[in-house]
Amino acid sequence: MRPNVPVALFGAASLVALLAASCTASEKDAFVLGNDLADGAAPGFSTVEDAGNDGSVALTEYCPTDKCPPGWTTCPNSRFPCDVNLRADVKNCGACGLSCPTDTGNEIFACVEGACALTCRGSSRSLDCDGIVDNGCEASALHDEHCGACGNKCTNPKKRCVDQSGRNNDGVFGCGCPSNKIYCDRGCWDPISDDDYCGDCQTHCDPTNGGAPALPHAYYGCVNRNCGNVKCEPYYANCDNKESNGCEQFLVEDDNCGACGNACGDGQVCRLDQNNVPRCMCPPDKTFCDAGCYDGLCFGRCVDLTSDNYNCGACGVDCYVPERNAKGVCNYGACVMDCNEGRADCNNAWSDGCEVNTDSDPQNCGACGRVCDAVAGQACVAGRCVVEPCSKDAGGGPTR
Repeated sequence: MRPNVPVALFGAASLVALLAASCTASEKDAFVLGNDLADGAAPGFSTVEDAGNDGSVALTEYCPTDKCPPGWTTCPNSRFPCDVNLRADVKNCGACGLSCPTDTGNEIFACVEGACALTCRGSSRSLDCDGIVDNGCEASALHDEHCGACGNKCTNPKKRCVDQSGRNNDGVFGCGCPSNKIYCDRGCWDPISDDDYCGDCQTHCDPTNGGAPALPHAYYGCVNRNCGNVKCEPYYANCDNKESNGCEQFLVEDDNCGACGNACGDGQVCRLDQNNVPRCMCPPDKTFCDAGCYDGLCFGRCVDLTSDNYNCGACGVDCYVPERNAKGVCNYGACVMDCNEGRADCNNAWSDGCEVNTDSDPQNCGACGRVCDAVAGQACVAGRCVVEPCSKDAGGGPTR
């Protein structure tokens, strides 16, 4: 058997040193397996630092091990020893090869404590009310049996489950409509101003008002529950209060930004913000970057060119990295690569992103170049080389 240099732990108040073979690491850089493995019980999973916090222990020696901590294993398709976390791996959830269902437009699946768990996407308007993972989000949030939430029943036939936000389509579900709205065609509408439900569910306003004179940037619609009133198209206003010239004022311009007479300050321009609302942009420390223009309407946002990932150093410079283990980040106006947790860029090449798995690679365990004991088959788990209490031969020396 190959002798190993042990880890010496001298009680809670003493220095903890990790000297396990070629695994060059600090006292926090190793995972310790418990010494109950021979009894068939699940081994403990702790750090060397934790193992040294029992003042009653005078001296404990730890050696590299090829055993996996509880919850970790080596599967047939593993690249490294003990590189599969059965508690969290959606491809090996609870056992090697046991995959959770694939994400869909309505559902997101995860492995939680070795069991597949389901989350319904908020935008899908779907719910998981039976608790069965395999059939996904089977219930509709617009159903009278589960209105907005599982078990929330709408029992009044005159107050069906509806999206109470109306044209905003915000997904605010409830039984019936708020007092200021009317229920029509499975929706809630404002009878005072809605052109399709003006005063009641049957009155739909004619935008031409039966052939009335057409006015610039205007149409005829619902005002105070009555059709036939002149209304302005979006982003236009009747600032001179003359009906004859319609809605003459464009509201996406520097002197009338969003409202009549609302002038932008020096150095600012009027543009549509991310919510398509006219706004004077930008503060002195920000730069306006156009996202595009359509029919004379330019929209975009105010950005900090030193830190904006989509406008880094200049408008339109995107720090996107086409590598799933990394993301591009704008750092003082320059794009840099930021590795996901448990990944590292050890070859300093942008082309292959963060190519090293520092959670499991024994040659780069926790950091580039940090090597576990290859001769002993020492595993790297969660970025730490795994050790266990050394066994003793007849002569009392540490062995594997």
